[in-house]
Amino acid sequence: MSVLDRRSLSIRICATLELMPTTTAKKSRKKTAMSDQHKAALAKGREEGRTVRLYLEALEASKPRRGRKRTRGSIKKRLVTIEAALADADPLSRLQLIQEQQDLDAELAYGDNTVDIASLEKAFTKVAKSYGDRKGISYSAWRRVGVSAPVLQQAKVARTRG
Repeated sequence: MSVLDRRSLSIRICATLELMPTTTAKKSRKKTAMSDQHKAALAKGREEGRTVRLYLEALEASKPRRGRKRTRGSIKKRLVTIEAALADADPLSRLQLIQEQQDLDAELAYGDNTVDIASLEKAFTKVAKSYGDRKGISYSAWRRVGVSAPVLQQAKVARTRG
């Protein structure tokens, strides 16, 4: 490419750049305030969601587990055994024993916290129908996560086919 060709090319590029706008025009969107009705609907949805979540979590926590139930006495006995074994355990075993010790301590602490499932169930029955209708949750979906048929009947969630 000759010097004249390069110069003519650079002149054309400069001319093209001069024709291009330097800033892009942005449309500014007017921010509208939320109506009180909209704010109330959002708050209702958050409250219903919180109620449903708490009830489902309580169901999950109270679901029967396989095997023998641990008592406070058996947990404390195991903690004493772990404490004795820690003294002469190799590093890998010590790591596992410490983890088991922490798990058992947490289980002891959690054992004192009992959930009032009846009050959560009462609150759930008040909101389940509207929450399910709004979110498109069917009767069978509620049943699959562990909600009992009498609770759904009390909440007036219709039993559907399909």
